Amino acid sequence: MAKGFGRVKRRRKNLETSMDRLSVLDTLIPWNIFGESLAQLETKERKSRAGRKPIDRLQLFKMLILQQLYNLSDEQTEYQTHDRASFRRFVGLDAQAEVPDAKTLWLFRKTLTQAGLIDEMFEAFGAFLQESGYQAQGGQIIDATLIPVPTQHNSQEENEQIKGGEEPTQWSEQPHKRSQKDRDARWTKKNNVSHFGYKDHINIDAKYKFIRVHAVTDASVHDSQMFAEVLDIDNESDEIWADSAYASARREEVLEILGYKSHIHERGYRKNPLSEAQKEANREKSKTRVRVEHVFGDWVMRMGGKLVRYIGMERVRAHQGLKVLTYNLNRYVSLQKQVVKVCSRSVP
Repeated sequence: MAKGFGRVKRRRKNLETSMDRLSVLDTLIPWNIFGESLAQLETKERKSRAGRKPIDRLQLFKMLILQQLYNLSDEQTEYQTHDRASFRRFVGLDAQAEVPDAKTLWLFRKTLTQAGLIDEMFEAFGAFLQESGYQAQGGQIIDATLIPVPTQHNSQEENEQIKGGEEPTQWSEQPHKRSQKDRDARWTKKNNVSHFGYKDHINIDAKYKFIRVHAVTDASVHDSQMFAEVLDIDNESDEIWADSAYASARREEVLEILGYKSHIHERGYRKNPLSEAQKEANREKSKTRVRVEHVFGDWVMRMGGKLVRYIGMERVRAHQGLKVLTYNLNRYVSLQKQVVKVCSRSVP
């Protein structure tokens, strides 16, 4: 029995170790920096002291972070917080505490969205990074990634009306059908493959790989159209990297006038292919530009993927706002752990 108990204990320890990033995240992130934003949420005046006490806003916010870390639905987030001791510890709930339900989580995210507080908290953490010595340095890398949503099965007539900015007339007669339709997502093609959804256009600093600026559009918006929107004027370096989707003679002229040093990939054409020298120059640029792919890879490999379950631009923007914030939290923890390792090695 003792031998079997030892195996169970080791198995439990291994499980806890695999979930250790939550305890590290909870310890290293100064959650109080979000207090000012969360305090802006209105609290309904209680008519009496009877009944359940108001749920702590920071606990709800942490549940949204968990949701992004593992790409969970509201229902799954509620269930996993019930089921996993590591989730409860991260959120700050003891074993007897009641877990906020999926509806409460949905309403909280909606409230944050309508108050514009998700962007505010993203900016608050950005200011914290600046104060902590993680200023945007080394130049900036700009790119965009597709954000898939469940495909809509509309008729050709319905699609034409949606593209024209109109709501299909038959939807008004079927409110349940209307509520399940995403009227903001669009189709686009990449490498001759059709994709339906949105795009997140991001700007990271080349040194630390934090997302400094981001903007969400529907998938039909070309990457280059959002270049100016995500340009980071606070980066301490004048160097810019981007792939060939952003290449244009006009953009090169403007960047030069503004004092930037462009490392945007050159683009080849059917009747004017790239020379070997241009290909080699692009390969050299890729050594730095590829760092932005690490961010998207992190979304897929460590944060459960890029699929969004929500319908409509407002909800998708809220989801992506929380995603980029969660990524930055994770990135900060990773860098801080490296600092701790270096410091521990230097101690005799």
